[in-house]
Amino acid sequence: MRKISTAWLALLLALSLLHRPALAQDKFITVASTTSTEQSGLFGHLLPLFTAKTGIAVRVIAQGTGQALQTASRGDADMVLVHDPESEKSFVAEGSGVARHPVMYNDFVVVGPASDPAGVKGMSDAVAALTKIAASGAPFASRGDDSGTHKAELRLWKQAGLDPKGQGWYRETGSGMGPTLNTAAGFGAYALTDRGTWLAFKNRQDLTILVEGDKRLFNQYGAILVNPKRHPHVKAQWAQSFIDWLISPEGQRAIADYKIDGQQLFFPNADDPSA
Repeated sequence: MRKISTAWLALLLALSLLHRPALAQDKFITVASTTSTEQSGLFGHLLPLFTAKTGIAVRVIAQGTGQALQTASRGDADMVLVHDPESEKSFVAEGSGVARHPVMYNDFVVVGPASDPAGVKGMSDAVAALTKIAASGAPFASRGDDSGTHKAELRLWKQAGLDPKGQGWYRETGSGMGPTLNTAAGFGAYALTDRGTWLAFKNRQDLTILVEGDKRLFNQYGAILVNPKRHPHVKAQWAQSFIDWLISPEGQRAIADYKIDGQQLFFPNADDPSA
């Protein structure tokens, strides 16, 4: 019997690989999202449920909202899940996204050292609280990264009639929420954080929630499919499947079910068209 050469074996193997069925790990989408959905542990809870149901894996690029939308606008993601409605609507209006779907909400809180040198503990007016923090000269740690949290913080400073940038007490970390909270804990600084990341954050040291309950601290999340007409390589069908699951009764229950120490981190509201 004639022996098959090594070269022929290699060729046959290559051809078989070209024609093999797609494996489960080949079926995936890329989601550009925020550090809050990643660092809060929400994705760790949701993604295995979605993948088990559909066979579609989800790879997450965790960035600030501004960076996530830029990533998606370049076609480097199939969809986004972020939390700055104004930026999300602009993303759709400019043709980078197909449609915006409200998914869930939580809120922002102002945390700071238990000693509270600015005297803001118990306040429910976030703008007044930031005004007092600035007047006290107490350190404030800002993400400074064009994230949804950073955008919300800047809106509050604007409403207070203040520009903290460049002030000695104002420290911009240029990083995610977790590292920014680490900075605040290390320096005894105040910070604005989403509640989800705060509940999951373990290195609190002397930090505690000082200001909460202001309607201006409402934090809405939305999901958007990247426009496949602009970026034909986008895995539109699979990404839309994830969006549809997130806003379905099953996905909404899964979001509501995610808790830390009995506390719910995110509240589904896909049925609210005004969100």
